[in-house]
Amino acid sequence: VSSVITESIFNDLLKHRNDAGCKAKGFYSYDAFIAAADAFPGFGTTGDLTTQKRELAAFFGQTSHETTGGWPTAPDGPYAWGYCFKEEQGNPPGEYCQASSQWPCASGKRYYGRGPVQISWNYNYGPAGKAVGFDGINNPDIVANDATVSFKTAVWFWMTEQSPKPSCHNVMAGGWGPSGSDTAAGRAAGYGVVTNIINGGLECGKGSDSRQEDRIGFYKRYCDILGVSYGSNLDCNSQKPFGFAAQSQPRLIKTVV
Repeated sequence: VSSVITESIFNDLLKHRNDAGCKAKGFYSYDAFIAAADAFPGFGTTGDLTTQKRELAAFFGQTSHETTGGWPTAPDGPYAWGYCFKEEQGNPPGEYCQASSQWPCASGKRYYGRGPVQISWNYNYGPAGKAVGFDGINNPDIVANDATVSFKTAVWFWMTEQSPKPSCHNVMAGGWGPSGSDTAAGRAAGYGVVTNIINGGLECGKGSDSRQEDRIGFYKRYCDILGVSYGSNLDCNSQKPFGFAAQSQPRLIKTVV
């Protein structure tokens, strides 16, 4: 990954992440990103160079939307302001606790969004911690305190299938093709399916959506920086969301390597 995302490119992608107005100032480091990327074989290294660049642009595009500090008239444009936040904005953030025998919520702990992908809910913190190597149930705060762990949760989410959803990685790396039911639901390979995976219930199948447009804007900027075309099917305007029942189920890592 470091051969595609050099430290100079990383700093260009996330140009204003360390501005004084960004609450995550000084948190998201290049070394932490590379350490997390190296922990997941196949991430950003699958397929030809065009495929690799598109996957990394997509990863940063989606996570930048989740952590953006941009606004329409921001210096260098709104899409130069990814990674301004490391914790969900809100006062106070919700508990995000769902009753679970496998991942029971710990007293006094809250599972609101943290890190690049804003991982949320106890049923995500538990499996993420198990995969990455921390106690996600009893120590969710580490995701906002340790940059390497924070990036690892984001890459874990990216690489992990949530049946019936494919993994974001498999979509961008070319390892997923639509089934008959996917085609009937308007889902086709491309960046739009990644948005559907992440937040389809709120953003997909409703025509143009400002949140979708923000995700696409980041992705296009990053593709431009990396010198790669965008590919097809960038939006999910006409895609039906994937099923929701799987959201509370433990995730299985099934990736293209």
